[in-house]
Amino acid sequence: MDPAKIRQHFDRIGHFRVLVIGRSNAGKTTILQRVCNTTELPEIFNTQGEKVRGYHNIEDELIFRSNPGFIFHDSRGFEAGSENELNLMKNFVAERATTMKLEKRIHAIWFCIPATDYERPILAAEEKFFNQCNTENVPVVVVLTKADALHVPALVQVMKDQGLTMREAKPRAQEVEIQMLDKLKVRIETQLAGCRYPPKDYVSLTRMNKDYADCNALLRCTTNAFDEIELQKLVISTQQVNFMLNIEYATK
Repeated sequence: MDPAKIRQHFDRIGHFRVLVIGRSNAGKTTILQRVCNTTELPEIFNTQGEKVRGYHNIEDELIFRSNPGFIFHDSRGFEAGSENELNLMKNFVAERATTMKLEKRIHAIWFCIPATDYERPILAAEEKFFNQCNTENVPVVVVLTKADALHVPALVQVMKDQGLTMREAKPRAQEVEIQMLDKLKVRIETQLAGCRYPPKDYVSLTRMNKDYADCNALLRCTTNAFDEIELQKLVISTQQVNFMLNIEYATK
């Protein structure tokens, strides 16, 4: 990728903006930290550019000093399911996905669903989002977070079904864990496929709290969700966590 052309994209578009949606236990902050290659919390700014402390709303910008090329918006409180919160979400997406002010436009939505809620992966408020929130102008990637949370249920299932001790069950639990994750993915995809505005793609992340964790799958999935080459170049050049990812898309 020609550095001069990439600079032009940044100058014209500004930043790569992502709306992050998810429950309070979905691990959203950890994922954003991985994307921006930091362990620090983001700085929060309101629409006047003033720093915000404490509670923030969807209009506020979350920026990590380690990579200010990304700007995030958090839909905190959305999972409560109130009509007011849903309308705020709908209005924000409607305005920010089509605004003529390119520096204010959101480019992607990461919808985080934790695997910890195995029995109820999709809540009523979340299904309403995919039925009522028009996302035709911005790609939505469902991020299945905390996939490693299925390890304990898998271990318990093996112990129960095969009458094994915990030590005996551990070698066999990994296969069951993979099967449970596959079933969970199918359930989520099947349910959301019937919605009016289904996601563009799905990705699962595991052990994001570990030092060796990476978010390459999410970045690759997000990049592939765009039809515009300019936006693909923007997200790849903005991310700083994987040099090989830059090379991969530069050669395409």
